[in-house]
Amino acid sequence: MPTGEADPVSSTARPENLTERVYRRLKEDIFSFRLLPGERFTENEIATLTGASRTPVREALTRLAREGFVSVAFRSGWQVSPFEFAQFEQLYDVRIALELAAVEKLCIAPPLVELKTLADIWLVDRDSRLSDGPTVCALDERFHEHLVEATGNREMARIHHDISERLHIVRRLDFTQSARIQCTYDEHGAIIERILAGDADRARELLRTHVQESKAEVRQITLHTLYEASRRTGR
Repeated sequence: MPTGEADPVSSTARPENLTERVYRRLKEDIFSFRLLPGERFTENEIATLTGASRTPVREALTRLAREGFVSVAFRSGWQVSPFEFAQFEQLYDVRIALELAAVEKLCIAPPLVELKTLADIWLVDRDSRLSDGPTVCALDERFHEHLVEATGNREMARIHHDISERLHIVRRLDFTQSARIQCTYDEHGAIIERILAGDADRARELLRTHVQESKAEVRQITLHTLYEASRRTGR
């Protein structure tokens, strides 16, 4: 279980607000590996940790279970979902397929307003680039989601967002190294330029390579991070 002082909630807060607060706290603990994959815990432990009653705790856990982050552990409360790299690989494959289709459509009729927004973020001098990992991670996710959203296909965007959310736990690790942050700027910028030029073949090639390299890097970083986290906790 993650340690630290309880995060008590106001007794006057509405139940749905309590649930949301517990949900976000647990999700961040999972994403930050304070709760490790496979770790078991009880509703009472989470209630003590967050200072909330068991009702919002159970509601938050049920929501996380629907999203695949936790599951009910037989006779022992709850469990953080173990990492299944085969599933991550499949999610990456679907994500790549959606983004390649989006890029091809955007190259036919580039949406200049949307692409200018992306260009203002990614086509900047090195001195103007951000270096904070979590910030760049959030911008990276928005870059890829923005490409799909710019097609105007809401169903495609919804599916892509759901996949991105499930991959977030590993993708955020890609931004713990400055070299990867610089590569992200370079590669995003190149993709935007090719879309603006209407060069669908090159844009698709750049996008596929970009995501594949990130996927390979994330796998290595994730394995190392899990090993180090397990050492720190003595598991």
